[in-house]
Parts: sequence; C-alpha cells; structure tokens
Amino acid sequence: MIQPLPKLLTFEEFAHWKPDGERYELHDGVIVKMPQPLGGHEEVTGFLSIVLSVQCYQLSLPYIIPKTALVKPPENESAYSPDVLIVNQANLTNEPLWNKESTLIYGVSIPLVVEVISNNWRDDYHTKVGKYEEIGIPEYWIVDYLALGARKFIGNPKQPTISIYFLVEDEYQVTQFRGTDRIQSPTFPELDLTAQQIFQAGSNSTASSTP
Repeated sequence: MIQPLPKLLTFEEFAHWKPDGERYELHDGVIVKMPQPLGGHEEVTGFLSIVLSVQCYQLSLPYIIPKTALVKPPENESAYSPDVLIVNQANLTNEPLWNKESTLIYGVSIPLVVEVISNNWRDDYHTKVGKYEEIGIPEYWIVDYLALGARKFIGNPKQPTISIYFLVEDEYQVTQFRGTDRIQSPTFPELDLTAQQIFQAGSNSTASSTP
C-alpha cells in the first residue's frame, strides 16, 4: 500500500529532495512513495516497453522511453512517474525542467503514457486521467490486467481491460479493449497487438501467486 509522507512540498523542493534508486511521486504537495510492483506488473510493463520501442524504431520516430522521468501538470504541485513514458526527443529543447530535473511539462513532448494498474488504481482512473488531459498528453493507456478497477471503469462482471484515452478537441475520449480485441492506438496505428497478448505477459506471475 502506498504510504504518503505528511509534509507538503513545492515541486522544486520535491525535485531537490527526491532520492536516487527509489520511485516517488508528488500528489498536490504530498510525497508518495510508490510500492514495489508485483512481478506481473513488471512483466506487463517490460513487455509494453519492448513492443512500443520496436514501433518507434520501425517507424523512425524521434521517440525515447526514459526510465525515471517525471510528468508535471501545469500550475500544480504534482509530479507523476508513469510506468511507460514515450517522449518526443525533438521537443526536449523546449522543456525548461528537462536538463536539470528530467521532468516534462508540455503535452507535445509526450505522445503516450501507460499506467499498469496496481492497488492504487484510483490514482490512475481518477486523478491521472484529469491531470494528463490537462497537460494535453494525446494518448493515455490504463492497463488493468488484474481487473482491479471499479466496475464503473471496467464493467460488470469485472474483467481485464485496457482503456485507451485519446484527446479529441482537448478532451479525453475512451475506448476499451478486452480479450482478442486488437489494440487501436492513434500514436502507433500499425501496432499489431491484442489485449490478451498484453495480459498474458503477466499471466505467469499471476498464476504462480494463486494457491
């Protein structure tokens, strides 16, 4: 479970304080230490990082996938560390916090973010949808491979679901994918991948943890 620390900080204070080697986020001035991910979470995240990296290379896109970069909403004392962050390297010269803080503030620098659901699923479905929309990130994936989210987000009965939010006139519209549905990504239109292939990336860890 995520354990928030009580002291309110500005982003500048957070960036100066943030230790190396551990994953933290800033939520409205509150430091939040992110828990060690489950094995299945790491497998899904790693699989998507590889698949999307191949897409970037094959399409000759100027994109990179940094390991620990942060995303900061405008006029807000928050900073998020997405599970997978696609960065438009061509726009980094316009990012004022990049060189010193490896932090992005402009949506044009961030074609796509992916959050793989953990027990803190409320942050991904509630908070980050609004904040990523506010930043202007064109595409946001929520990969709920364990069907942890509320029924209002993933349906009833609950089942593993990928929700892809994409900007239409500055507002997110969402399309959902399950089972053998082929993922439709505005950023990567040539992507040949089903929802089930993504879920299967974490199936070994899920199965091994089941009594």
